[in-house]
This record gives sequence, structure tokens and C-alpha cells, in this order.
Amino acid sequence: MWKLLVGFIIFAALAVFLLMKGGANVDMGGEKHGIETEATHEAPHDTAAASAPASAASQ
Repeated sequence: MWKLLVGFIIFAALAVFLLMKGGANVDMGGEKHGIETEATHEAPHDTAAASAPASAASQ
């Protein structure tokens, strides 16, 4: 039983080490609400320009 616990601790430490060495931004702080991340930045959509060709074609 103790071997299983030691194996798990070694595996977990190795996994965290590899994640940190991988260069990714690993944040172990849990969920963040209300904070924009780089992945959520999108260009604003111009709805007037997108709907103009459709309205001109229907006339």
C-alpha cells in the first residue's frame, strides 16, 4: 500500500515538472472569473458592415 502512495507522489511530481518545463503558462490557482485571458480577445464584429450587402441585395 505504501508503494502505491510513493508511486503516485513520484508520478504527480514528474507530471508537474514536465508541465512547468513545457513552457506553457500553467496556473494552478483554479478558475478565474471576470478576468480576460489572451484566448478570449477577439476583434470586434462590425454588424452594420456585415448586414449592408445583405440588405442591398434584397432591394
